[in-house]
Amino acid sequence: MTVADAPGWLVPAFTRSVVAVGATVTMPQIHAAADRLLERWSVPHRQFHTVRHLLHVLARVDELDQGTHDQELVRLGAWYHGAVFDVQILTGSTRGCEDEATSAAFAVTELLALGVPEARACRVGDLVAVLVAHDPDPTDTDATVLCDADLGVLASEPQKYRTYLRNVRDEYADVPDVEFLRARRATITGLLARKAIYHSPCARPWEEAARENLTAELQRVTRELASITPEEP
Repeated sequence: MTVADAPGWLVPAFTRSVVAVGATVTMPQIHAAADRLLERWSVPHRQFHTVRHLLHVLARVDELDQGTHDQELVRLGAWYHGAVFDVQILTGSTRGCEDEATSAAFAVTELLALGVPEARACRVGDLVAVLVAHDPDPTDTDATVLCDADLGVLASEPQKYRTYLRNVRDEYADVPDVEFLRARRATITGLLARKAIYHSPCARPWEEAARENLTAELQRVTRELASITPEEP
């Protein structure tokens, strides 16, 4: 999905959120900021972390809104969490296409430029930064909702989950199969080892489906690694 395909309500929704948290600049300036964000979400080499993913995360934030303290800050966290796109391999794991740490700093800079009070702009940055590990403080309801919304795709019905996997693989098309599979195995194993994948009360019903999808994927990844590298433990 590109900027041209984005639904007409998306920029007004961003505008409402920014105004609600205290922006002081003109409407055209806010609209321009929204357009720039959508362009970032629409770069051609994104296959999963696209405007469609942004829409899905925003929808899940709304679905989980009973668990939020300040929903507009959480919505802005969703908008900015994939603002910076960086595909690279780090030791033993795959760095997410969304560079959350850099996106967090970018969010603060952009929101300050829109006249958002510093404390609120920094709060959005803090929410985005939590997504680096998706391990929020359970007492921080806004952070738990944003993390759960971002990981909601893991609880998709099997066909949609397979589409998600294809799109993620396409984003890493230049990464050799062995490296990608090892990184994916590490990610899945880490998620399954958690006491809970989801933290907010309204997202807890997603737990079983997510674990079923991840377990099935782990079995497939293990088989594929064994076929490529028989010595793989």
